Amino acid sequence: MPNEIIKKIEPAFEDERGAISNILEEPITHVAIITSKKGAIRANHYHPDQSQYVYLISGSYESVSKDLKNKNTKIERQIIKPGHLVITPPMIAHAWNVLEDSVMLNLTTGRRDSKNYKEHTIKYELI
Repeated sequence: MPNEIIKKIEPAFEDERGAISNILEEPITHVAIITSKKGAIRANHYHPDQSQYVYLISGSYESVSKDLKNKNTKIERQIIKPGHLVITPPMIAHAWNVLEDSVMLNLTTGRRDSKNYKEHTIKYELI
């Protein structure tokens, strides 16, 4: 099984007015919009208890991940394009190499308040 699951989100409904795409049907505690410039490196961390769902609205990035629960796991690399939903479970280290200016929707199962950053986000350098 891959470290991160990538799903291409297709419209659930479409007509002459436009389309409706259902991105996620999970309990979510935190929602953020992240903008990233081409060449940026982001993340390089893992979340001990939270699942993270990232929906790419525009741009592209290389997602790099490693399962920290299994010592023998290898680093995986996947190119993420608009319309992809990246599902990152707890204890999966992940990093993003931004290939072009990008906008993404970040949804998580736990709070992401800045005061407790070190409790929910642990640094782990992949790239």
